[in-house]
Parts: sequence; C-alpha cells; structure tokens
Amino acid sequence: METEHYTYGKAYDPGLRYRSHYIDQPNSPLYPFGYGLSYTTFEYSNLRLSSCEMGYTDTITASIDVTNTGKFDGSEVVQLYIRDCAGSVARPVKELKGFEKIHIKKQSTVTVEFVISEEMLRFYTATMDYQSEPGQFIVMIGPNSATYDAMPFTLHD
Repeated sequence: METEHYTYGKAYDPGLRYRSHYIDQPNSPLYPFGYGLSYTTFEYSNLRLSSCEMGYTDTITASIDVTNTGKFDGSEVVQLYIRDCAGSVARPVKELKGFEKIHIKKQSTVTVEFVISEEMLRFYTATMDYQSEPGQFIVMIGPNSATYDAMPFTLHD
C-alpha cells in the first residue's frame, strides 16, 4: 500500500502579503525565534555533513564554522533545525533539534558539531506510533530560525 506524504501548510513567500478586509501586514515576525543582539558580529560558513545518507542505526555529524568578525569577544547560540520534507502526516517546516552556546574570541573561528540520530527524526504518526519514516530531510544551522545554511540528507531502511 502506497502511503501519502504531506508537507506542512503553505510555503512562506516574502513577496506575498496576507490580504484581509481590515489590515494588511507582512507575513513574517518582527524578530524570528532565537534572534538576539550582540556587541560583535558572527559569520556562518562551510556547512558540511559526514554523510548524505543515513540508516536507522547510523548517525550523521553536521558541522559548521562560526567566525567572530567583530572587534570584541562574544557569545553566540548556534541552532540546529531539521525539516522532514514529506511525511505520512503534516510535518512542521522546521523543528529545533539542538543548540549550543559558544564563546568566540574576536577574529577567531570555531567549528560547531551536532550529531544527528534516527531518534531525532521521530514523530507521532496518524496511528500514534512514535517513529521515523524513510525519506529526505534538510539540516539547517544558523543563529536564528530565519537565517541559516541548509543541506539535505536521506534516511533509508
């Protein structure tokens, strides 16, 4: 039996605005989840995965370089989001699966690593089973929910 796969809702398009008879406002929050200010600036680069495919007993390491490009030492919260591209039930566009607070000296670079396991990909199905399903996923790492680098991987049987 072929299983139907769903994505969650309508994709956000910054060029479109929600229209109503009363008020028209942008479709995005003023500040995305995880947004914060600092006395310095950070740059994210070189997102990489240890593998583009993962089995149920395997893990993947997602790594990214974070550089303090400012004039002061500073702390940054690096956030890991994962998207299940299609599931048997509607899935969120992105789910926060991990974060790490790091301190970086000015003009220095730190590599942050997250280990992704099959357990992190589980959700409650329509029959209320807590399991993961094979398919494509997208890893997103960045300073907040709206700014990130992304890379796909596949979970297979």
